[in-house]
Amino acid sequence: MKKVYKGIFALIILGIIAAFAAGLFVYITFLTPNTTKNTYIYIPTGASIVTVKDSLQAKGVIKKMTTLERAFSIKKYYLSIKPGRYYITQGMNNNELVNMLRSGRQVPVKVTFNNIRTKEQLAGRISKYIEADSLEILNKLNDKEFLKQFGFTPDNVMAMFIPNTYEFWWNTSAEGFVKRMYREYKKFWNKDRLEKAAKIGLTPEQVMTLASIVQAEQMQHPEERPIIAGLYINRLKRGIPLQSDPTLIYAWGDFSIKRVYDYHKKIDSPYNTYKYAGLPPAPIITPDVSSIDAVLNYKKHNYIYMCAKDDFSGYHYFTSSLSQHNYYARKYQQALNKLKIY
Repeated sequence: MKKVYKGIFALIILGIIAAFAAGLFVYITFLTPNTTKNTYIYIPTGASIVTVKDSLQAKGVIKKMTTLERAFSIKKYYLSIKPGRYYITQGMNNNELVNMLRSGRQVPVKVTFNNIRTKEQLAGRISKYIEADSLEILNKLNDKEFLKQFGFTPDNVMAMFIPNTYEFWWNTSAEGFVKRMYREYKKFWNKDRLEKAAKIGLTPEQVMTLASIVQAEQMQHPEERPIIAGLYINRLKRGIPLQSDPTLIYAWGDFSIKRVYDYHKKIDSPYNTYKYAGLPPAPIITPDVSSIDAVLNYKKHNYIYMCAKDDFSGYHYFTSSLSQHNYYARKYQQALNKLKIY
């Protein structure tokens, strides 16, 4: 009987030791804090388990990679690696970390853009925020067949983009980015804005183009934009060329130009609003909401001329008289000469 008791006791001890060992294994593998700091890691699309481990090691965020590797294996993380931008907090244990990565519980990025002039510039800006690189984004912006579904072409696609701050998943593709921007475009052009555009006689794309010119003409004082919008609408209605200097600068592609001369006006480009009447094909800069609404709610008046004030305040003189306009223009040119701005 004593031998039986001893056997039972030995089994109990072994059981306790085994349970303790199992508990210790679980604690060390899953429950011990194993991250050293707060940081983001980026897991690219198609990443392998090796890529994930390399990303974590490169950040220097894991205390013991061996225990994390065991957790990866036991939880079969290699079967469900999800790309994205993940926020790791100091003191996370392996269980928390693996569960977060396996579930794809990533943190969105805030994508901001404004005052963008070209597709190339837009692609470069956006690629700093999301996984898609600038070439992939640019290719989509130049893909005629892809853009057809949205009613845009490579020539006018810049009219789709409304400057703002948007939340995206980091692993957004180039195609996903354009599709999201189109949804935002449709959301922005609600019934009220569409009705106002129709009343003016412009399509939303044309409103965007005119708004871009208005914004380029008045970057400092938004309160002047409805007046400038009204001036250009007066010109459009009368068939007078817009004669906007910012469109010439865009046509030349030289945004360092500080003063427009007669030779600038000779360039043969659809963006030369001295040579061609009407609106250019697309925006010359991504207009912000205030500029778009300045066009939709333009101020009615009789002005058809404008000239920057010679005090360089950023404000303009407005007039319906050519002789008065020429007077203001001479004053401004003299002020430029005085400051040796050529």
